[in-house]
Amino acid sequence: QIAHNVEVGSHTVIAAQTGISGSTKIGKNAMIGGQAGIIGHLQIADGSKINAQSGVVKSMKKENMSVTGSPAFDYASALKSQALTRKLPDLEKRITELEKLIQHLITERIVF
Repeated sequence: QIAHNVEVGSHTVIAAQTGISGSTKIGKNAMIGGQAGIIGHLQIADGSKINAQSGVVKSMKKENMSVTGSPAFDYASALKSQALTRKLPDLEKRITELEKLIQHLITERIVF
């Protein structure tokens, strides 16, 4: 759905079930994935890529930027976050072990 006063640049593609709120300006050659949402009065730069089901709440002023998530943020950062999320159980275990080691060193007054 495209609301009032929205401007869409040439060669921009918008997939199904996308919502673009009023007075948003989308540049040329942008790609917007399905079920994405963009709040009103934003500027979306030329060549922007918005992944499916993303929620864009801030203007995308840098050309050729890719975003994902809700709220949407930089795609490369999102990939790093997803990779780290998978490692969280192991990281939690390591932190717990290190906390125990630190407590032991403090209790035994071991200087390192």
